[in-house]
Order: sequence, then structure tokens, then C-alpha cells
Amino acid sequence: MSLPIASAASCGPAPACSAAASLLQGPLGRALWRGSELAGGPASAWSSGFAALDAVLPGGGWPAQALSEILQPRPGVCEFRLLGPALAPALAGGRPLLLINPPFTPHLPGLAAWGLAPRQLLWLAPATPLQALWALEQALKSNAAGALMAWLPEASPEQLRRLQACALGAHAPCFVFRPEAVATQSSAAPLRLRLRPQANWELELHLLKRRGPALAAPLRLRAVPPALEPLLSQRLLQDEPLPLATPTPITLTAPESRDVLAALARPARHAQGLGV
Repeated sequence: MSLPIASAASCGPAPACSAAASLLQGPLGRALWRGSELAGGPASAWSSGFAALDAVLPGGGWPAQALSEILQPRPGVCEFRLLGPALAPALAGGRPLLLINPPFTPHLPGLAAWGLAPRQLLWLAPATPLQALWALEQALKSNAAGALMAWLPEASPEQLRRLQACALGAHAPCFVFRPEAVATQSSAAPLRLRLRPQANWELELHLLKRRGPALAAPLRLRAVPPALEPLLSQRLLQDEPLPLATPTPITLTAPESRDVLAALARPARHAQGLGV
């Protein structure tokens, strides 16, 4: 929470000032911050792997004991490019990575390139949105995962508030992915970001909500998947436009034009065994 800090002249008698000072030295003091300053963050935080991002996150990294809500225009595109560098340290000691309701089948070779062992991957595919919410809530309460990633496109503000209450007792980072269209809805997540892919293998991050002042401009982070980077040419890494070929005009005689039009008008024959 963000509250004004009382000055010595306004705190009353000396015993009251001493009691207030002692409270501010403990957990209560760590939970308070000025609205113009970045909060200290929880006791446990994991570096994101991007120095520019760590510098603007409370605590210097992805928080534990809190939801981190990430909004994006399309799921399944940028999640691991953003979170991959932080996952391996969070899973140290063999703790699992829990994926709840991912939009696509996890790609094991790609995850291995981020330093994630297949035996540490737990993939849950709930049949309904309510089952996905229940699975995440139980995972937060049990505190058994090293990191949690859940795709909850239909979660309501009330359901997010319940999940945030459960996350207060968890010691692992928890990431909830939702569509960009819900940015105008309220959210109990202390950290809320909008993620968009950009050219030159960059990610654009707009911090919509954090424990601290608003960020004036979005961040640009270069994030090339480690399994893909060695295979890309310098031109593709820099996302340079390919040279355009100059079209060569073709002139057809009258009989040839009639043959082409006749071929286009006929239905194509079915190719037997195509793709088998």
C-alpha cells in the first residue's frame, strides 16, 4: 500500500513516535512506500534476465507472493521469450514448472534451450475455465511448484482477487496470461504488463500497474529464442527487409490468352495421396 509517512512533528508524544518507528522497521515498514518511489518488493524476487526490466520492477525482478498479470494481443507467441531467462533459476533444486491451460502443446526442445528439463514440466489441460481456476488456486496453496504459468482468458476481476489472496502464501512467481482487451478491467494483480512483439526480435512491454510511479514510456527488450538464434542469419536477426524482385511483364498472344483463361475456369483435379 502507498501511504504518506508521518513526520516527527506530527507523530505525537515520544513513546508514540518510538512505537511507530519500531513498526516501520518490521514487515509493516517493508509494505509501505511513497507513491513517487518504487516499492522494495517482496523478500523473494527472481531476476527477469533483462537489466532494463529489473530496474523498473519492484524488488528488482519477478515477484513471489503476488500475481504477475501479462496481457497480450495473441497467446502462445511471446511468453517464453519474456520469461525464459528467469525460469531456470526459479526451478533450481528440481522444482517443477506448472503450465495450466496453455494455448499450444509445449515444445520440449525449445524449453530445453532455456535450461528447462522435461522432467520438470507439468502440463495441465483443464476441460473448463473453472477447472483451470481451481487448479491454479490449489497449486498456489500447496506451494509445490517452482514457477506457475496459467492462461486464463475468461477470469473475472473477482476470481483474480481470490487468486491474488492465495498467491500471498506462495513462494514461487506466478504468471497469469490474459487477452489485451481486458486492460480496462480492474485487477488485483500487483504487477500488470502489456506484452507485444515488435520488429528486430524485440518485445514491447508497457507497465500498466506496479507498486510505484507510472512508467512514462514502454520498454523495448531484445529477446531471441536461444534455440533459434544460432540458425538465423545476420539479416534475419536484424529483421532487415529482403530485396524485392522486379516483376517481368509477360505478353501472351490471343490463342495463349484463351488457353490460360480456359485452364483457370476448369476445376483442378484431386491429387490422390497428396500429403500422405
